[in-house]
Amino acid sequence: MDLLLEGGRVMDPDHLDGIADILIREGRIAAVHPQDPKTPAEGAPVADASETVQVIDCRGKIVAPGFIDIHVHFREPGFEYKETIQTGCRAAVRGGFTAVCTMPNTVPANDRPEVTAYILDKAREAGL
Repeated sequence: MDLLLEGGRVMDPDHLDGIADILIREGRIAAVHPQDPKTPAEGAPVADASETVQVIDCRGKIVAPGFIDIHVHFREPGFEYKETIQTGCRAAVRGGFTAVCTMPNTVPANDRPEVTAYILDKAREAGL
């Protein structure tokens, strides 16, 4: 289903810092309609009336590109009692992160292809 993010403050340093509507079609941004602060929030719609679109009210919220954390400690393998790849991925997604890079301080250390494959398989299983 397509999404229409309405009236959020879009913070994308390369493109826009202001209130806008964003249409997401098939998982990709299809249109961005900045709102003029001097006009009512309705503005010109970015979706046809004939389209089936889920509308999400983003007024008072910030809409930004996905964040990347290049220093995470998911602790698996070896220290699952502290955190697993599943719980670390869940926390990252809830915080707006779209990519993470795990530190190699696991047992065994992530210093060979087999350990990297294990971590990537666990991340895929998490499905997040």
